[in-house]
Amino acid sequence: MIYLKTKYIDNSIKLISQGDWTLYTQRDIEKELNSIKINDDIIWDFSNIDSFDSVGVLIFLQFYNKFKINHNIKVVGYTQAQKRLYKIIKDNYTTKDIKTTKYNIFYRLGKSSMEYYATFKSYLSFSGHTLLAFFRYFIKPHNIRYKEILYHIERSGMNALLIVALTTFLVGLVISYQSAVELAKFGADIFIVDMASISITRELAPMITAIVVAGRSGSAYTAQIGAMKITEEILAMKTMGFDPYYFLVLPRVIALIISLPLLIFFADIMGIMGSMFASNMVLDISYTQFIIRLQEILDIKHFWIGILKGFIFAISISMIGAFRGMQVSNDTESIGTQTTASVVNSIFFVIAFDAIVSIILTEWGI
Repeated sequence: MIYLKTKYIDNSIKLISQGDWTLYTQRDIEKELNSIKINDDIIWDFSNIDSFDSVGVLIFLQFYNKFKINHNIKVVGYTQAQKRLYKIIKDNYTTKDIKTTKYNIFYRLGKSSMEYYATFKSYLSFSGHTLLAFFRYFIKPHNIRYKEILYHIERSGMNALLIVALTTFLVGLVISYQSAVELAKFGADIFIVDMASISITRELAPMITAIVVAGRSGSAYTAQIGAMKITEEILAMKTMGFDPYYFLVLPRVIALIISLPLLIFFADIMGIMGSMFASNMVLDISYTQFIIRLQEILDIKHFWIGILKGFIFAISISMIGAFRGMQVSNDTESIGTQTTASVVNSIFFVIAFDAIVSIILTEWGI
């Protein structure tokens, strides 16, 4: 469609605007205006316009200011409604860049603090709902979702065996390999068993396993629940009277509480095997010597400390993963943001909690 006609009258050119001058025709109108070559004065006629919106006025203002630099312009045929719209837009029209407000460090600090506070309150509310749902398991144990719990044990526990085994074996191997060089200088070769077994069972195996699970299963919890929220499956569950905390959150939490301590036990074995292999390779300590020394110095308390940490890590990782999934908003970008936050929060908690507990237990002589 043609939105502009030209007609030559004496020493003037008449521009006759027609059709719809709106947002949807903006590009075509600008193309036609840019293609016109004007050497005379201008009479701009708007009497044939069908509809006119603010974008049409802005197009007119743009080319009116461009043409009036070298030509005289007379505007005719406009209606009172068009005149009023033109006046409103002209009074507020500016070509200057709008200055963005620059906030200082105190504003940003305060804003971040309030966001963290709001997130913390949301997490407390989430924990309360989950705890109430957990009590329902005791009131009506026949409603426990065993099938879903077993499914998540398989996904978060059994499917993680390979990566946990490889990671902890290599950590035990590297730590013992590096320590063997220094211990050999003092003739304290056999003490590598003490160092490796205690550090692996108390600290390294629980922490590394928890970090692996946080990156693997915690992120999966967030992505799964977040996707369900975007597709409004959670809203549909609430509409039908199903509690999402009971059906979605609790099976994942319970599954990780069961599977993570078992993974830590498996990680203890693999880490000690890695240390045993390095000790034999570097210090020529036989496997029999290593196992005999291990039985002498590895107290059962070190093993149970690592396992008990696993229960705390499991609750935290699963709760944070599910909470971040519930925080997903109605856009796909939010899934990535919340999944990243889930992994970061979980790993930070694991490392911070492990450090605090280690210091406290050491001070208590445990």
